[in-house]
Amino acid sequence: MQQFDAVVIGAGAAGLFCAGVAGQRGLKVLVIDHAAKVAEKIRISGGGRCNFTNRDLDPRQPHKHFLGENPNFCRSALSRYTPADFIALLQRDGIPFHEKHKGQLFCDRSADDIIQLLLRECEQGGVTRWQPCGVQAVRHGAAGYELDTDQGTVQSRALVIATGGLSIPKIGATDFGYRIARQFGLKIVEPRPALVPLTFDGTAWAPYAGLAGLALPVQIETGSKKERMAFLEDLLFTHRGLSGPGVLQISSYWKPGTPIRINLAPEQDLATRLAEAKLHSRKLIANELATLLPARLAEAWASQDPAWQRPVNEAADKALAVLAQRLSAWELTPTGTEGYAKAEVTAGGVDTRELSSQTLEAQKQPGLYFIGEVVDVTGWLGGYNFQWAWSSGHACGVAMDQALRAD
Repeated sequence: MQQFDAVVIGAGAAGLFCAGVAGQRGLKVLVIDHAAKVAEKIRISGGGRCNFTNRDLDPRQPHKHFLGENPNFCRSALSRYTPADFIALLQRDGIPFHEKHKGQLFCDRSADDIIQLLLRECEQGGVTRWQPCGVQAVRHGAAGYELDTDQGTVQSRALVIATGGLSIPKIGATDFGYRIARQFGLKIVEPRPALVPLTFDGTAWAPYAGLAGLALPVQIETGSKKERMAFLEDLLFTHRGLSGPGVLQISSYWKPGTPIRINLAPEQDLATRLAEAKLHSRKLIANELATLLPARLAEAWASQDPAWQRPVNEAADKALAVLAQRLSAWELTPTGTEGYAKAEVTAGGVDTRELSSQTLEAQKQPGLYFIGEVVDVTGWLGGYNFQWAWSSGHACGVAMDQALRAD
């Protein structure tokens, strides 16, 4: 039976980074992953360029960019390994990157730069990696953890679960992490798709289905006044509903059965602009609207009411006011989401009350750690989830070293 100081299950962002940190501190580390390809989620992220962190992240106020039953749980790890720390690692290795907008940092070349960086970190720490390799069973005894794997049984003093959530099953996502948590008596916050496109009823969506592919900047919000969340981001029409950064952001906060509200022209005072147009223009309302909105969107809206299908100078004041109001506060209730197949992350996961915020170790199961997306910590779109992977992986790697040395 092979023996290790630590076994990390999951060769993604959090798992590889944690293994590298622990290995470089002198621990004998094994990484196991059932997928044939390493870090496939990193490879496809950010359009293949990996939005690896966000400069705007404030570790002192994690509730601004993270959600979960206790968003402040991630403060400790984020403050001890910050975006600046990860940026310094890239600069040390000469990996070129750029800021897109809103603090979002991307690789200049490709996401493979991040994968190779993580593999080099593991190599420098002497980390062993078995991939593809399945894990059939996990047991805990006096000597630590025993794992039955495709490559035989291994023993380890510490076990790290970094298997992510349920998002994008086609690249290998499973519920393995949740099963291990339940096996050892840890509570789970019900997982759900997050950062995911929203879908709408076929009949109600019919007037907009032809707009698929159209994108524009909007303000989008959901929730009651007390819990209101709003984003100023781009919206993308799809055949089945809405996507784009604004919708992905709001989807993490949207509750089934409740509406979302969209201002389709957040930079414009539509009521004033249409009232002014009535005084000097003979264009059709749709054509006048097309100077303020994308033409296809203007046409789709104007065609919904006979009162809007006439020259603007012949339209009733009330009809123009109603059109402006609806475009500025379009309220619609999604029927659902595109699910885990299209979700960028999984919200929910291992209840943070079960874990130490300092070490990510299970409170009632010594030597068992959970890091990254498997935990009930979900970041906004824009590099926040990758930073949680780096920060939680680093906190865990350092903590294992300290715990095993103290034994």
